[in-house]
Amino acid sequence: MTQQFTDRQGRAVVLEEITDDNWRDVADVAPADEQRRYVAALAARYLLLSQRGGVWTSLGVRADHDIVGHVMWAYDDKDGTHWIGGMMVSAAEQGKGVGRATLGAVIEHLSALPECRQIRLSCHPDNTSAGSLYTSFGFQPTGGLEDEEIVMALPVG
Repeated sequence: MTQQFTDRQGRAVVLEEITDDNWRDVADVAPADEQRRYVAALAARYLLLSQRGGVWTSLGVRADHDIVGHVMWAYDDKDGTHWIGGMMVSAAEQGKGVGRATLGAVIEHLSALPECRQIRLSCHPDNTSAGSLYTSFGFQPTGGLEDEEIVMALPVG
């Protein structure tokens, strides 16, 4: 059964595939200026990584009728883990619970995949708000680093 994820305003927050109808809105998602040391200046960078890199799958984040974010995921066949990356909430939507709802939705999405045993992500040590969010969902540091970011893991199942 699929859980409904909502932000603090009661809007349903859902993940959606990137399509001809929504890709421009997703590409234009921009974080708050102070977050640009942790994430790309625009979600367009993540869309290009998904399109050109052959590893990541991008998803748009919609709250009711508006695109409010981006998240991407990948499967690492070397160790059998799923990764969350490029999670970004539009600056205008921050502080409304969109990030929490998005993370819940992507964890549910990945956990439903039959081969999913562990979900990983990485977080810059200075990004304390993101680190607190991830920890609140049960992610724990693995002791590993990815591009100066702390790798965190969540067991599934």
